Amino acid sequence: MADIVFFQSTPLRTFGLIGYPLSHSFSEKYFTEKFSREQINDCRYELYPIRSVDEVKQLIRSFPHLKGLNVTIPYKQQIIKLLTDASEIPEGIRACNCIKIEGKNLIGYNTDCIGFEKSFTPLLQPHHKKALVLGTGGAAAAVVYVLKKLGINFTSVSRSPLQSSVIKYSDLNEKKLKEYNIIINTTPLGMYPQTDSCPPLPYQAITEKFLLYDLVYNPAQTLFLSKGAAKGAAIKNGEEMLILQAEESWKIWNS
Repeated sequence: MADIVFFQSTPLRTFGLIGYPLSHSFSEKYFTEKFSREQINDCRYELYPIRSVDEVKQLIRSFPHLKGLNVTIPYKQQIIKLLTDASEIPEGIRACNCIKIEGKNLIGYNTDCIGFEKSFTPLLQPHHKKALVLGTGGAAAAVVYVLKKLGINFTSVSRSPLQSSVIKYSDLNEKKLKEYNIIINTTPLGMYPQTDSCPPLPYQAITEKFLLYDLVYNPAQTLFLSKGAAKGAAIKNGEEMLILQAEESWKIWNS
């Protein structure tokens, strides 16, 4: 009788997303469809909803075939302390949304800034001179970096400002809002399933000269964007930005 030979399959290269919660995740569906469409058969993409950023090291020990991670709310800023190398993150951005895993080394990147710049810049018109950035989290850090790079003056807005340069939503009356004609929402307000929420702004001040950009992509048109569109403003959601940053992550993991 012939000997039976057992073939051991090669372990799949694993990538994933950390954050909490992850019910809104774009990444798993995007990469799973990408792997299928491009016949990439040696990779998989998983969701890792962790309740503390400190769980990351245990996660990596538990999944030895993990080669890369994307990082989302609320850990883009908290993850910095766990990186062994943050030199690839552009100076001034204290946020990381992409990690390349090489053994015990966690190398941090920010692909949000690339995705935002490439999707935002074509929308700009000569009269778009001054921006409001809603939110001060990790995604906002990438947006602010790009605005500085483009030479666009901006003011950040937060419910609870920690810096004197950041204003409160209650500071934004109709007259104040008219000083700006770019409004960028980096908060999760309006994201599914809380689709009936939006940043508290005097929307009556918005005109057709405004550009409203929402990093939220689900739903495709948030209440924030709908209110802008009703006033004739140009609007864009965050889907293209997400696709661009995902593809940049893929390049990094395979470099």
